[in-house]
Amino acid sequence: MINKKNLWFLTLFSLILVLSVYYITMPNELLLTKVDSIDTNKVSKIKNSKTKNPTKKVLKEESNLLATLRVEADEKTQKEIDELKKILNDSKSTTEEKNNAYEKMKLLNITKGEEEDHQKQIKDNFKLESFVKIDGDNINVVVLTDKLDKGTANKIMRLIQKKYDIKKYITVEYKK
Repeated sequence: MINKKNLWFLTLFSLILVLSVYYITMPNELLLTKVDSIDTNKVSKIKNSKTKNPTKKVLKEESNLLATLRVEADEKTQKEIDELKKILNDSKSTTEEKNNAYEKMKLLNITKGEEEDHQKQIKDNFKLESFVKIDGDNINVVVLTDKLDKGTANKIMRLIQKKYDIKKYITVEYKK
């Protein structure tokens, strides 16, 4: 005989199973249109906030440089991921090609996480807005400030290098 616990378990399990199958079989176009509409709403809110508050206009223009750098990096990463997804979804690709594509996707995601982590550390430790781009052993840091002394740049380099066992080539530049 089925008791209440088993009945609840079966009900919830079947619900999760149905939802996961629905999500997997959902067309990609539907997901992309939802993301695009969300991005459009965010952009319109940003535009409205710029026109409403002219005193903060200078600060937002300065951070536009970092936003532009982030968007360019995200577009490049997204193109790479799309190419790798084509390889993964192609039935003509060999297992080795698919494994290599999967490993590259995994590496891209890890790198993106490291970049965000470095930006957060710089903001927490130095109260500076920054953009970090990792390209193999090279790490480029762009800091948004009027003046960056050599000591702060050195501290930022040391902070980032502490995360790695091997030597990284770290450059720090500042932008106004």
